Amino acid sequence: MATTCQHVKEIRKVTPSAKGCEECLKMGDSWVHLRLCLTCGHVGCCDSSKNKHATKHFRAVHHPIIQSFEPGEDWRWCYVDAMMVE
Repeated sequence: MATTCQHVKEIRKVTPSAKGCEECLKMGDSWVHLRLCLTCGHVGCCDSSKNKHATKHFRAVHHPIIQSFEPGEDWRWCYVDAMMVE
């Protein structure tokens, strides 16, 4: 595992794609927590949600870093390096 994340350079100022999980909203489904892609602004549901759309988005487009999209949380995670990012 890396000690520093080289993917922080891919973080952009993004506009969230939706107020909830984009795919779950289209399906009429629910989610547990939300994650924001810091490359394109996609909002997806977390891995505790049954659909895991944030991780599916990463696997499809390889955007490495997400941030919690929950009120009061600002942590970031890099899928590629499997580590928290500052």
